[in-house]
Amino acid sequence: MKSNWIKTEKEIELMKKSGQICAKALKKVRENIKPGVTCKELDDIARKEIERQGATSSFMTVEDYKYTICTTVNEQVVHAIPTDRPLKDGDIVGIDIGALYKGYHSDLAYTQPVGAVTPDTQNFLSVGQSALKSAIQKAFPGNKIGDISAVIQNSIEGSGYAVVKELTGHGVGKKLHEEPFIPCFGKPNTGPIISENMTLAVEVIYTAGSGEIGLESDNWTISAADGSLGGLFEQTILTTKSGPVVLTPYL
Repeated sequence: MKSNWIKTEKEIELMKKSGQICAKALKKVRENIKPGVTCKELDDIARKEIERQGATSSFMTVEDYKYTICTTVNEQVVHAIPTDRPLKDGDIVGIDIGALYKGYHSDLAYTQPVGAVTPDTQNFLSVGQSALKSAIQKAFPGNKIGDISAVIQNSIEGSGYAVVKELTGHGVGKKLHEEPFIPCFGKPNTGPIISENMTLAVEVIYTAGSGEIGLESDNWTISAADGSLGGLFEQTILTTKSGPVVLTPYL
């Protein structure tokens, strides 16, 4: 176990504040998701809300990324750049957002229907959200990272969908992406052991098709290779003796 995986009480308090800011910003964005709105407009809403709360965008610290959020629409899976593309009734859009507060990051994602979607699409989203909730419950001190990964894989594949194996959840703190990495597939009782006071970004990354992905021409957006729907759900959590605490609660 690496010592920098364990957060101090002071660090935890800053992580909690960062998580609250992130969750409030996501709430504001979600309230504005409707047919006709553009992803750039949603990005602007996110930036203003994060800054209003005294924080900045985590994602702008990653290489040359110039946006506050990633907006994945339909077959897009992760890292999609917000564009002037207007959302349509029946689309789904994933909002991936991070807040940097006094040197500490939080990371959060939610995939939401735009207007009315088909029952199949709604089921796809419900499975991903349920998988994340179940996976988080495995984040107990004494368990291993593979216990989280196995629940994600079993939940998604057991419902007829496919996890994306090239992309992972991760530790989070002074850096947006820290160790340990948390794959969306694995076996119970494998991988690094989970200790008290770790802060983890647990992610469910999956598609309705094969799970194979490809990089788009913008060199950021990763989409389902077969054009099937992509889903992303993520929470930043704190591990405690009494169980995992979600630092970025959906409001």
